[in-house]
Amino acid sequence: MKFKKIEDVENFLKVINQCEHDVWLESVYGDKFNLKSQLSQYVAMGALLGERGDELELFCQTKADEARLLNYFESHPQIL
Repeated sequence: MKFKKIEDVENFLKVINQCEHDVWLESVYGDKFNLKSQLSQYVAMGALLGERGDELELFCQTKADEARLLNYFESHPQIL
């Protein structure tokens, strides 16, 4: 999933933390940020909020977690 800008980082991370399996961001350069890791969350949020935000794509390990995030994006359409 590609998205543009996350303005409500706190709620986005709450949804990520509710996911049961790995969720990660991947850059066009092959960098991967595991969003289930607190340290990686800080690095990834810096990239998302900075100049590289449009170069990152979100991936989920399971369909259930993907559905959870799609539900979040449906209620925040400005992100997509």
